[in-house]
Amino acid sequence: MLVLASFLLGEKGVTAVNGLVLASLAYQGVIVAFASYLAWFWLLTRYLAARLAVLSFLTPLFGMLSGVVFLSEPLSAYFALAALLIAAGIALVNLRR
Repeated sequence: MLVLASFLLGEKGVTAVNGLVLASLAYQGVIVAFASYLAWFWLLTRYLAARLAVLSFLTPLFGMLSGVVFLSEPLSAYFALAALLIAAGIALVNLRR
């Protein structure tokens, strides 16, 4: 619906399809959606779901690290603090009682 609204409002370039757009869609469809879910469900056949759910907290961490590595974004002290807090939370969840 947003593409249709964009077209009706006369916005230019929103619906332009080029190689970058197609490559981005292919990456999202094949790597992000298909491969990640395939890996996730394979892991669920081998490990407990409660243990694997903790890994979802690492998603923002990997996203930020990807930005630092691939886009040369700055790494701040806040990120280091956040990474330590995430690691502490994961350690607390996985500690044996």
